[in-house]
Amino acid sequence: MKACIPGFFLLVCLCLSVKAQQLSPVEGSWVGTLAVSGIKLRLITHIHTEANGYKATLDSPDQGAKDIPIDIVTFQNDSLTLIMNRLGAVYKGLYRKDSVLIQGLFTQNGHSFPLVMQKSEKGITVNRPQLPLRPFPYKEEDVIYENPSTHTKLAGTLTLPQTGTAFPVVILISGSGPQDRDETLFAHKPFLVLSDYLTKQGFAVLRVDDRGVGKSTGSFSTATSADFAEDVKAGIDYLKTRKEINPWKIGLIGHSEGGMIAPIVASKSPDVAFIVLMAGPGITGEQILRTQAITFYKKMGASDSEIKTILELSDAVDKLAENNNTDKQKRKEGIAKLIKDKAAGISDTRKKQLEITEDAFLQSVELAQSPWMKYFIHFDPIPVLKQVRIPVLAINGSKDVQVLADNNLKGIETALKQGGNKKYQVQKLEGLNHLFQKADSGFPDEYGTIEQTIDPTALTAIGDWLKKVAGK
Repeated sequence: MKACIPGFFLLVCLCLSVKAQQLSPVEGSWVGTLAVSGIKLRLITHIHTEANGYKATLDSPDQGAKDIPIDIVTFQNDSLTLIMNRLGAVYKGLYRKDSVLIQGLFTQNGHSFPLVMQKSEKGITVNRPQLPLRPFPYKEEDVIYENPSTHTKLAGTLTLPQTGTAFPVVILISGSGPQDRDETLFAHKPFLVLSDYLTKQGFAVLRVDDRGVGKSTGSFSTATSADFAEDVKAGIDYLKTRKEINPWKIGLIGHSEGGMIAPIVASKSPDVAFIVLMAGPGITGEQILRTQAITFYKKMGASDSEIKTILELSDAVDKLAENNNTDKQKRKEGIAKLIKDKAAGISDTRKKQLEITEDAFLQSVELAQSPWMKYFIHFDPIPVLKQVRIPVLAINGSKDVQVLADNNLKGIETALKQGGNKKYQVQKLEGLNHLFQKADSGFPDEYGTIEQTIDPTALTAIGDWLKKVAGK
């Protein structure tokens, strides 16, 4: 599960240029870092002169986004404005001749973040040394199959060892949010790296675009984890039709939310022979969100009393939303009163720093109304895990701040033991974060700056275990 962090955005927009007054001072490439609640996003703005003014594009290398057009660019009296209508985002900055930088604010959906951009000729280089390059020493095939219950077309890539037959196979199940088949995040492609490693070890691997993503059809926004489980089941049915696959050795590897989905499928389908849970949950969705919040607020420097106030305020806002799901203005007024009453001891400046604002809580309430979040909040993995009798490997990084290792691994192990499963292994991998990278703090602001995609200890742990339970 990727953390629900206000302001974390996808950069998609259309291009429109307007007449500019001054050209030379801001023409070129400008590099800055946007800090959003524990995540640092490096941005590069390219500004070019045209006959009628300016044209600008934006790169977000940590998100793997490049050459994204900006709608409107104006520069007058040393003031630069960049408008991105479809994002609901605006950057306003002041060009400083003495230091050759632009200092300003990036505003999106009511939240403002400082952004200083420095002129740069080199830009930013993103190095991903583990990214496998073609030609691969194995077979690679694009596939499409259908989830018959929704008539959703699911598109993916099946990799097969170069020689042999009746291969054991794994389906990779991505974490939360719309993910492509490579689980691309911050220019990393974890599932491509993992599938490459496992295929070289003798396993067939199927990785798939989420419904509504890439070449898959269907609606992602209206789906829940239960719906994604049905998509995985469709993948199992498809693999059973392939003559290269051993139908008795079909397994699932789920990362984050995928580690929640894999047991759901395994508890219902006799076709699943083994599962691997990478940072999968062992506590309820509500508990995960709460521990995430506490961890991130501590990172932001919040005191215990401030965190206590925020959590109490959050609970009160949740109750308010349950009693009033339609009138946005009344909800906003109610949230304002709750903030005034319950956070009276926190200064206005500190409230902004900790995002104790009407807009932040309104966004949280709206997110909580989505089908996916409603399902996730109330989901308890324990009863599901108790029904899983097949071999299970559960791994987590000791520095994971999104799905904390100790309480989630303990929950998984307890549930499996109570269910009578004696074929499981639980392992905490030292020094690794939620993406299984070797990390310093483990917080999301490192994800994009770490060159490593998956630490070899995680790859080896998965590969060695799979050979024991499913190898030929």
